Amino acid sequence: MKGTALSALFAAATLLASPVFAADDLCVINLQKIDDSMATAGATSEGLDKAVTEHVDQAKAAQAKGDTKQCIAITSKVLERLEKTEKGSGTSGGSGT
Repeated sequence: MKGTALSALFAAATLLASPVFAADDLCVINLQKIDDSMATAGATSEGLDKAVTEHVDQAKAAQAKGDTKQCIAITSKVLERLEKTEKGSGTSGGSGT
């Protein structure tokens, strides 16, 4: 009986801890997506590069402090901005064929 209760308690603790790991993973995944996007973006404006770098530094600082919510918030905004920039550059360059 004690073993079953202990197992159930351990299982509950594991399930409760899972979202923390998932959030931390999302922070890491977003940072990697930003790195990948910047590597494949080619020529972007210097202002955008600087802004992205500053935001990535802020996200990494938040991550280092254990503030995964802040890291995710920052990286999500950066990814949205990069996505809008990519869509904008993709539509303006190919209309003359």
